[in-house]
Amino acid sequence: MSEDGVDLRRRRFLTATTAVVGGIGATFAAVPFVSSLLPSQKAKALGAPVQIDISKIEPGMLHRDEWRGKLIMVVRRTQENLKALVDIEDKLADPESARETQQPSYAKNRTRSLKDEFLVMVGLCTHLGCAPTYRPEVAPDDLGPDWQGGFYCPCHGSRFDLAGRVYKSVPAPSNMVVPPYRYLSDTLIEVGVDHEEA
Repeated sequence: MSEDGVDLRRRRFLTATTAVVGGIGATFAAVPFVSSLLPSQKAKALGAPVQIDISKIEPGMLHRDEWRGKLIMVVRRTQENLKALVDIEDKLADPESARETQQPSYAKNRTRSLKDEFLVMVGLCTHLGCAPTYRPEVAPDDLGPDWQGGFYCPCHGSRFDLAGRVYKSVPAPSNMVVPPYRYLSDTLIEVGVDHEEA
């Protein structure tokens, strides 16, 4: 005890105990705040890769899915479709995707795909973001005798072939976007993971 009748050991014990309890309380109070800064489960799910079973897509057919809130289109092309990709190159603005900076390297070719048979792309027009319609028929009356199948944007008339390559003299400035994707097997693809990074 001190001269003033104060027990210094007791005072130090109470001060230390108060500091420890206060520190624990501050930690528990900070946990919800820090947790609120982390992305929610819904946000994580929106950015998560999407697996698509391509075994059920018939030749010439389109499958739609969603990844990160964007429409994903998967087209199973026929041999006739692949031949037409060569025949119309003189009508396209960027047939080899040479001007595309946001495209994965495996989209910088005629088919813009890892495997020629399957086209995987974001289903948005590069003009103003409308969703182009899938028009696989050849030479319909409304699209003319040169049409070999592809995508037509009803908003402003942009046209894309069956590799998502933009035609010349349309409002869309560039080819449709190919997202990062990879093959998990012969029948399963994963959109959202680049095969070069996997």
